[in-house]
Amino acid sequence: MFLPLSYIERLANKIITDAVKSHATDVHITPRKNDTLVQLRIANKLFSKHTFSTEDCDRLISHFKFKASMDIGERRRPQSGAYSFTTCGQIIGLRLSTLPASHSESLVIRILPQQESVPFFQISLYPSMTRKLLALLKHAHGLIILTGPTGSGKTSTLYALLNETMHMYHRNVITLEDPIEKENELVLQVQVNEKAGVTYTTGLKAILRHDPDIIMVGEIRDAETARIAVRAALTGHLVLTTMHTRDAKGAIHRLLEFGVNWQEIDQTLVAITAQRLVELTCPYCLGDCSPLCYGYDRAKRASVFELLAGKALTSALGELRGERNMVSYKTLREEIRKGIALGYIKESEFDRWVYTNETT
Repeated sequence: MFLPLSYIERLANKIITDAVKSHATDVHITPRKNDTLVQLRIANKLFSKHTFSTEDCDRLISHFKFKASMDIGERRRPQSGAYSFTTCGQIIGLRLSTLPASHSESLVIRILPQQESVPFFQISLYPSMTRKLLALLKHAHGLIILTGPTGSGKTSTLYALLNETMHMYHRNVITLEDPIEKENELVLQVQVNEKAGVTYTTGLKAILRHDPDIIMVGEIRDAETARIAVRAALTGHLVLTTMHTRDAKGAIHRLLEFGVNWQEIDQTLVAITAQRLVELTCPYCLGDCSPLCYGYDRAKRASVFELLAGKALTSALGELRGERNMVSYKTLREEIRKGIALGYIKESEFDRWVYTNETT
């Protein structure tokens, strides 16, 4: 026997369903002095969707926290949690983060569709870059680092590469994530659980004893994780991971900051990518799509990459050591400009992604 849903449960379900139908990546529930604002992040822009009373906000956030196994009574410190939700015929992963604010508690929910996987031929806007990324999977050992800001598609790229390597090379793949963003039955997925003692460091140590061929680490966050990831690459494993850096060269600086020495970097580093998720121009409309456009309700974004590998990587390492043997490679700036010139990428994306401290 099913009990009828309460008003707050119906409200929570409606918010998530609206977000999924709108192709939103995040839901922001922000308390204000007299009410609460709910916004959806769609294609890197925030759109106001609902306003609620303060009382409804408190009950709504408590409902989401309960579903995510978070402490409902604790409002003075940040918390995080996750749970799955089914809507529109698909399973959606929800990753929650609370933050104490001046008026009440703020909540952000990341929307993670579980059944959407990027086909290998759609990894990059440019097919030539897709082929280069897939070629990196032929390495039996080494370290591949994907960099980029939050929401740039790094995790989706990692999953697409892992799916392809499973079909091409039939290797044992183990992932270590915080949290597991997409369920994948082809790989063994381990979730970081600090309360249970499973940190990135302890998890990586345990994975090394589990006979992996490829290890995917959600993110290198500290010196100890960096050292263990490098050690895994040195002992015959292919390690794929992410970092938050401005560009590909920034990952080398970060490894050095974490205490990895030059010799270990030279022996392990296979490739570094810097990734951005850019908005594409609609092939049917000159500007923003009208509701009558064939592509109106479809996601129109793609990834562009800056890749350091082979001679370009060797040259970049030498440059950082003061050597002068530069080998040119396509930067993010050039890749985005190329897409704009070809009519694929909106011109506004250049101003959004190219840094203000660069000369034009």
